[in-house]
Amino acid sequence: MNEFLKWFFEFISEMLKGYSEIVRGIGNGIKQIFNIKNYINIFKQHSENYGALSWVLSILAIIIVVAVYVLLLMMIILGIRKYIRFRHSIVSNEDLLEEISDLQRKVLKMTKEKDEIMAMKVSQMGLPTGSGALSLADGSMAANGEGEAVPAVVESGVVQTTEQRFSKLIEVDAFYKEYTPPEYNNDIDLAGICDSFRNFACSRMHLYYEPKIIWLFLAGMASTKLIILQGISGTGKTSLPYSFGKFLQVDTTIASVQPSWRDRTELFGYFNEFTKNFNETEVLKRIYSSGYNNDVNLILLDEMNIARVEYYFAEMLSILEMPNADEWELDIVPNVWSTDPVNLDKGKIRIPQNIWYIGTANNDDSTFAISDKVYDRAQPINLDSKGVAFEAPDTPPMNLGFDHLDKLFREAFDKYPISQENLKKIQQLDLWVIEKLRVAFGNRILKQMNLFVPVYVACGGDELDGIDYILATKIFRKFESLNLAMLREELRELCVYMTKTFGKNKMNESIAYLERLQKLF
Repeated sequence: MNEFLKWFFEFISEMLKGYSEIVRGIGNGIKQIFNIKNYINIFKQHSENYGALSWVLSILAIIIVVAVYVLLLMMIILGIRKYIRFRHSIVSNEDLLEEISDLQRKVLKMTKEKDEIMAMKVSQMGLPTGSGALSLADGSMAANGEGEAVPAVVESGVVQTTEQRFSKLIEVDAFYKEYTPPEYNNDIDLAGICDSFRNFACSRMHLYYEPKIIWLFLAGMASTKLIILQGISGTGKTSLPYSFGKFLQVDTTIASVQPSWRDRTELFGYFNEFTKNFNETEVLKRIYSSGYNNDVNLILLDEMNIARVEYYFAEMLSILEMPNADEWELDIVPNVWSTDPVNLDKGKIRIPQNIWYIGTANNDDSTFAISDKVYDRAQPINLDSKGVAFEAPDTPPMNLGFDHLDKLFREAFDKYPISQENLKKIQQLDLWVIEKLRVAFGNRILKQMNLFVPVYVACGGDELDGIDYILATKIFRKFESLNLAMLREELRELCVYMTKTFGKNKMNESIAYLERLQKLF
């Protein structure tokens, strides 16, 4: 045992000597680096025979060495400060998570207390908690004809009550009982719609749009239900969908997005537990009424990125992505009342096909960046310049039915499909971009392109211009998330490849965008 202890002591001692040598070596190294006296002695030995040039070079050398050491010292200090800030951020996040967990526990406790209070109310009224009587929505009481609170009775899954929680939607039901649809213009084509709208906006509303903007707008409606109008202020982003609603004699519903919007209740409304009424928004009312008519209905999300689109519009993005339109339903309330609106199916509202969502977006310090998830599902349209005034004949508004517009879209799909030659070029471009930049088009974008381009051509545009616009706004836009400083040469090669593949003076939108990206770095 004694021999083992001796061995272990000598073993540990020998190991610790190594650590002490390391510390001593580092200390000696630092001492040697800052041995100013030794530097002075060396300088004196060699400076006796210095000429003027040697003195100048020596002084410059000393200044450079000192500057290097000062720079190293500053970098060490900055590194320490960043580490301290990082640690402080981690601690702050941990405190925040702990506070959130504490709040969640309090919410659960309050919910439990609320359930216990409601159970006591039911017991006081002489009914057992598990009886056939049921409280409304989330534990509340119904009211009888005299305004007294009584438990609501459920028959076949429907809460029997005389109270109404959807006043605006019930007004819509009443309106459409006596509704007579207008006589729609079923003779006009897509080019005629574009010309008539442009002349109407000019003559009646003093708004001036280039024909291409209107072609893009209608082509966007054919390819997706969400359109994003983006650009500088004063270019007519809000007035475009507003005037189009006036042109169709069906006013656009305007929802002014607020910075405080965090979830879907701001857009579609919510059930008020105190008043026992559903706070209905104009957006919800427009969606519901669109199921009754054959109009082209527009909802404008004005300044849509002043709040995060992924927060308040997330559920609608998922619904619009479903391939089967019969599944486009939005959950409004968890149960069914006997007095609910006619077309509210088991607490769900159907999202009809004759409605589009138009968002306007500015890019400045007061707004959020729109994510790829939103852009991929939408069709962006850039409005970067003000319209130039022109003379137009006085043009009245018109009635355009959704069925006829949808028919025109489908006819354009059949009559003006993208040519096989251009499809092959797009596939080759896709392979080039994947190889050089590691970015792929995706099936969703190709599908939208096959819907967008034919309608753009039917409105009066050129096939390559339509392809060019999709490439610039839907695909090359993704390059902004790449390390562009390291890809300038690849972007130049892409511009050359585009010119070589599609022809000179073609694909101007895409090439101009790629050149702007090169100038950013």
